[in-house]
Amino acid sequence: MFSFFKKKSSTAADEAARTPTDAAPQPPVEQPAEQPQPASRGWLRNPFAGRDDAKDTATAATSAAASEPTPAAGQPTVVQEPQAKPEAPAPGGDRKGWMNRLKAGLRKTGTSISTIFTGTKIDDALYEELEDALLMADTGVKATNHLLADLKQRVKDTKTTDPAAVKSLLADALAELLAPLEKPLAIGEHSPTVIMVAGVNGAGKTTSIGKLTKHLADHGESVLLAAADTFRAAAREQLGVWATRNTVEIVSQDGGDPAAVSFDAVSAGRARGKDVVLVDTAGRLPTQLHLMEELKKIKRVVTKADASAPHEVLLVIDGNTGQNALNQVKAFDEALQLTGLIVTKLDGTAKGGVLAAIAQEKPVPVYFIGVGEKVEDLETFNAREFAQALLD
Repeated sequence: MFSFFKKKSSTAADEAARTPTDAAPQPPVEQPAEQPQPASRGWLRNPFAGRDDAKDTATAATSAAASEPTPAAGQPTVVQEPQAKPEAPAPGGDRKGWMNRLKAGLRKTGTSISTIFTGTKIDDALYEELEDALLMADTGVKATNHLLADLKQRVKDTKTTDPAAVKSLLADALAELLAPLEKPLAIGEHSPTVIMVAGVNGAGKTTSIGKLTKHLADHGESVLLAAADTFRAAAREQLGVWATRNTVEIVSQDGGDPAAVSFDAVSAGRARGKDVVLVDTAGRLPTQLHLMEELKKIKRVVTKADASAPHEVLLVIDGNTGQNALNQVKAFDEALQLTGLIVTKLDGTAKGGVLAAIAQEKPVPVYFIGVGEKVEDLETFNAREFAQALLD
């Protein structure tokens, strides 16, 4: 079986949150009795519970970036306690079901490419049609040229004469190009592991955080959510729904500063011995430079709460946006130094080739891909599976 997360040996959690030297003293955080930590283990893929996804509901109100916060200032932090024990994960893994959903989700992209290989001969016309199809799928000029050159060499080396067999060679070339994007998300090296999640409004950022929380909670990880998306209407409430659904704690403030909320959440996560702190940051367009500065500020303040954090900086991108998704990756990586991606909404799009463009021009690891609205429609990325599903 494929590993879902690669569990690393945990270091001992600090007994209390560190306070930055330039911040006002923090109110004491009540620390519960120490809970036994699960033994280090490999993560197994798990089918999701059949629950409908919470949808993103409103657009963000843009606002100028605030000055560097005094984390303890502002509204009091509210910590919502879990109401019940999390459900036990279902045994085994439904990989076949996931592959069927992935194939269905990528059908619009794949059909436009696969129909090219129904002819009777391999000639320049076939390669020209394939070039057009790859560009229409938003594979990008650089990745398209790379794939065509690689494919022609494979056809020559294997002495292939059947156009249908060329499709299999293209799948091999695509899988090889996408392979550097395949990387497991590591949990356990730091305690807590602080994951900062960014993305433009409408990409499915908060929803993806909820799905990831479900994964973690089902595998025995204690999770604390930080509702730092304070600008978007109902964002805090939406994340609260996911906290209740997954029976995890959430730190939020009514109209609070995003960086201060993030600081309080990381401090509480350390003091309470949580395994993971997930920070939902405000949605941003990379062209809104003053708002991108707010994200940089959140990252700086998180580092004040934990000198080694954030340990992961993830960007959620909408697969429907094609080449614009690549531009977002470049802009957010320049601002935040991304460690991974979550690619959503690949179902129903004819632009699934954007992953090839990312692999060729900005190979940030893809931790998860999504092809639907339900919790089980988000899964770990596998290059070979993606290539086969796209061209099947």
